[in-house]
Amino acid sequence: MTRASELRNTDDATLERQIDESKQEMFNLRFRLATGNSVNTARIKQLRREIARMQTILRERQEG
Repeated sequence: MTRASELRNTDDATLERQIDESKQEMFNLRFRLATGNSVNTARIKQLRREIARMQTILRERQEG
């Protein structure tokens, strides 16, 4: 899990790329869950929070 202080040191392009990668990973996990494959459901929750954290930092930069 990435800390917010670490994310604040990265540039916008890197954050957006990380958001896209996390969303793709979450899609794959949800797809595996729907098809009945074994999935670490805690990872879905963790990804959701990481995406929200990154999006919040991007919005803070846009407003400030």
